Amino acid sequence: MQSQRMKRNPPARQAPMSDDDMLNEGDYDVWPTRMPSSTRRYPVPDVKTEVGRARPDVVTPRGYGGASTDRHTAIPARRAATQTTIPVVQPNRQRMVRTDDVETRPSGSLRNASRRPHWLVIAGMGMLFMLVAWVALSSLMSWWQVTQDDWKYGRPRTYQMDYVVGHNDSATNKSHFMAVNLNRRIEIIEFPGGDPTKAKIYLGPLLVGDGQDLTPVTLTFKDVNGDGKPDMIVNVQDSHFVFINENGTFRAARPGENLNLS
Repeated sequence: MQSQRMKRNPPARQAPMSDDDMLNEGDYDVWPTRMPSSTRRYPVPDVKTEVGRARPDVVTPRGYGGASTDRHTAIPARRAATQTTIPVVQPNRQRMVRTDDVETRPSGSLRNASRRPHWLVIAGMGMLFMLVAWVALSSLMSWWQVTQDDWKYGRPRTYQMDYVVGHNDSATNKSHFMAVNLNRRIEIIEFPGGDPTKAKIYLGPLLVGDGQDLTPVTLTFKDVNGDGKPDMIVNVQDSHFVFINENGTFRAARPGENLNLS
């Protein structure tokens, strides 16, 4: 029906316009009529059927002022449509690229390697940790030792014992001895036969150093010169100070005396 209608009422053909007519187009009272839309043909290209062969000729629509000559053109196939197969790309896959002497790692491995600390940093941190642990352990042991001495010797550090030394005493009435670390000064007090009215005081060594005021002092009795009388030995940590039992009292040992402390 459409083709018969077109045959009955053919579209009016427009006369070609010259350059003078284009310049004097204001003289026209009526503009040229527009072509009917029924005469236009817009072919839709099919990409699937166009791959590998040429497009058929297509008649371009006439322009408003151009000549009514038919020009034929061919629509080239799209570049993207010529690729029949697209390679599959696997994301997040890293490949190792090797050259003759250089091995190139993926960027992700380089980032991971750059985040790893140097072995010197690890060694330094380990040594620092060991030092801190050693200082903390030493402080803990020192505190525990002082606490034990507080429980046993009190403050000031005081040691007491009874022993028969032959100074108006006997097995039933022993002499009482007291050793005191009073502000780093060692003092030994003797109560012969337990009688405080006859008390005697012996001055021991003066301790030097930090914390020596909390050092405990102890006493032992042993015959070190072979005269048959028990002598008094003052023990301060690893040091031993001997007092010889002589004439009912004690005196500090003189240099050069033959003493046997073993």
